Amino acid sequence: MTLKVGDQAPMFSAPADDGSMIDLGEVIKKGNVVLYFYPKDETQGCTAEACSFRDNWEELVSEGGIVIGVSSDSVESHLSFKKHHKLPFILVADPDKRIRESYGVRGRLLPPRVTFVIDRTGIIRHVYDSQLAPTHHVREALQALRSIRAAAVQGSAGT
Repeated sequence: MTLKVGDQAPMFSAPADDGSMIDLGEVIKKGNVVLYFYPKDETQGCTAEACSFRDNWEELVSEGGIVIGVSSDSVESHLSFKKHHKLPFILVADPDKRIRESYGVRGRLLPPRVTFVIDRTGIIRHVYDSQLAPTHHVREALQALRSIRAAAVQGSAGT
């Protein structure tokens, strides 16, 4: 079962496209995380999705977002994909599908395309699951980031 809004996000450490290890717990301390799972590097839908995150990068960052893409492709494949499309965010290799499994992102034929927005406390604030609308994931993520920011502003105004 896919995790839902309000659930604690599973923490993980995994190899990134540059060969370094990424620790989600450490990344969350720096900002709200847009964690998106996608099927495969260099496929049509996955390229469209990655490029939509790239094309909205400045807005994502200005809303406090840190983007991390996850697929079962290798570090080498991720590095090539990242360079080819000039992606400014982290791609994480999950060859044993451990991360995907911990988030409940399972498919029948293809790995699902699911985006989670996780706040700085590690709580999932938004989940968007759409295999057929890859470019909508960034729009959903931006909307969730804005909601988190608005709630934080509202909360600080009440103190």
